[in-house]
Amino acid sequence: MDAVFQALAHADRRQILDLVKESPGIKVGDVCSHFGTSRIAVLKHIQVLEDAGLLIRERVGRTKRLYHNAAPIQQIYDRWTTEYSKLWSGHMTSIKYRVEQETEEHEHGSDEAD
Repeated sequence: MDAVFQALAHADRRQILDLVKESPGIKVGDVCSHFGTSRIAVLKHIQVLEDAGLLIRERVGRTKRLYHNAAPIQQIYDRWTTEYSKLWSGHMTSIKYRVEQETEEHEHGSDEAD
């Protein structure tokens, strides 16, 4: 579990997870193209995520494709939540996302009116 927290502690690694979640099977090279750092630096981040079990790398010919594995995050969630807190935290995050979306839409609407 410590490896998962360590892996999630770095913003670039969280961004890699976001990219892989949005595009399952994304090529390693395509992930690297989203960063201004060296390919080797990105590959090290990918390795940390793999070691934590958050990414699965599949070799297809000469290509390496990445997939997100949510199981380690689910294990953390399960460890520190109860049935009661799961119910209410789900409701609260739904409200949070709705308010954020409405705020964003309002801000974009205000920008267009200016």
